[in-house]
Amino acid sequence: MSTVYVYDERDCDPKKCTSRKMVKFQLAKELPNLKAVPYGVVVLDPFAQKAVSREDSERVKAHGVLVMDLSWENIEHFPTVRRDAAHRALPYLLAANPVNWGKPMRLTSAEAVAATLYIVGEKEQAHQVLAKFNWGEQFLILNQELLERYSSVETSQEVVAIQWDYCERPEPDGQE
Repeated sequence: MSTVYVYDERDCDPKKCTSRKMVKFQLAKELPNLKAVPYGVVVLDPFAQKAVSREDSERVKAHGVLVMDLSWENIEHFPTVRRDAAHRALPYLLAANPVNWGKPMRLTSAEAVAATLYIVGEKEQAHQVLAKFNWGEQFLILNQELLERYSSVETSQEVVAIQWDYCERPEPDGQE
């Protein structure tokens, strides 16, 4: 079981906040401030140069994964996190949460954590995180092909290649 950390900026509606729910059900530990970020943690960062991949598996197991819970409206003000952290972006996935259903890359904190855990090989833990949300299983169903493909390769470069291959697929004949 990998440790999941949450840094919550308190930007979202508390009733819809997936990171607070993960903390409530002891699926994640909340960090009081950015100085409390553990050494070597994998930080989910939409601006990171590298995608999360199985090559991050040992780091996630040893140091954990940190999700930064902040509003998509404030994402350009992504906080600075310690230098020894490994910043990773998630590859292309579709949201299944009620607010952003079907939108690419607009994941909740729980979806982002579950996707990361799934990709690095912690599939059971990913299911446990999503089980607390009535739409959680839909995230796995909606993204099953991609999550399986991402988790089957080793490196960030391979994950990105799968993402581009998937995004550039031509539409089936007769559909545009």
